[in-house]
Amino acid sequence: MTVLTGYVGFARALRQAGVACGPERVRAYVAAVEHLDPGSRDDLYWAGRLTLCGEPDDLPRYDAAFGAWFGGEPPRRAQRRKPRATQLASLSGGAEQDGRGGRLATAASDAEVLRHKDIAGLTPAEKAHLRELIATLKPVPPRRRAVRAKRARTGRLDPSRTLRAMLASGGEPVRPKHRRKGTRPRRVVLLVDVSGSMSPYADALLRFAHVVARAMPTEVCTLGTRLTRISRQLGHRDAEVALTSATRAVPDYEGGTRLGEVLKVFLDRWGQRGVARRAVVVLFSDGWERGDPALLGEQLARLRRLAHAVVWVNPHAGKAGYAPTQSGIIAALPHVDRLLAGHSLDALRHLLKEINRA
Repeated sequence: MTVLTGYVGFARALRQAGVACGPERVRAYVAAVEHLDPGSRDDLYWAGRLTLCGEPDDLPRYDAAFGAWFGGEPPRRAQRRKPRATQLASLSGGAEQDGRGGRLATAASDAEVLRHKDIAGLTPAEKAHLRELIATLKPVPPRRRAVRAKRARTGRLDPSRTLRAMLASGGEPVRPKHRRKGTRPRRVVLLVDVSGSMSPYADALLRFAHVVARAMPTEVCTLGTRLTRISRQLGHRDAEVALTSATRAVPDYEGGTRLGEVLKVFLDRWGQRGVARRAVVVLFSDGWERGDPALLGEQLARLRRLAHAVVWVNPHAGKAGYAPTQSGIIAALPHVDRLLAGHSLDALRHLLKEINRA
């Protein structure tokens, strides 16, 4: 039993039983379990009851689903929680197992392996679980200063509001009014290489792009032998519908790579006109370039002058012994702010933090 069939799969069974536990509740459940003992059936029961149930009518459905999924009768009384060190040790290692929760402790250990495992080497079952884990990611957009000021208790003096307040009081002195610049989400641009050499990672990266696009102002394009904008397709709420629509729109899926030429098309058509200006641009590619590497370097330099930050995500950068020897990477490195790995779920989570910090 893997962690997803134990946790997310249990949440799916609850929804089928009539309990309205959406993604937010599922994330809360998984987060709660991470701080408890996954080998304790009682801890799993009470963590789920507190996070997945929203009203009293959910409780009998929850008890029935818990008994059917994990086996046995639901606990009737909360048990004392183990010390935090013991909880975390049992979660990460899965070594301490009791007779009731051995399978779930092993599942927690499997989840830790899946987080760091190379996406290209996953089995079909692991890939299915990875899709569900990617859907639970919660990106936080980077921020930038807004052009317009807003009302505030402190900050710069607002003469217009102060004068209006004085007129309203018959000319009597009033407390000065203030204003200051607020913030707003900064645009994110995701450029995803879908060539043949990137095919083991393409599905996961497009699903990652779908999650990001649902959380912040985002433009998404695929790169190959041509450029395809798929922002509209990824705007659909359902991930499966969005991914199916996006892959159908890409005519060069699993084809060749001409990064320099395609990046030039992006900058000429959209980037120079405003899409890339002051944006965080993330380029997912392994750096294999069939065109002229010098052209790629020129276009990246051009992109860097427009963007707030340029991040290159290479799935191979997370592997032991990796060295940037591909012609595309060598041409790109002088013009990117960061070169990051993108080979695993943990690497994608780290990327979200880097996007937010930008």
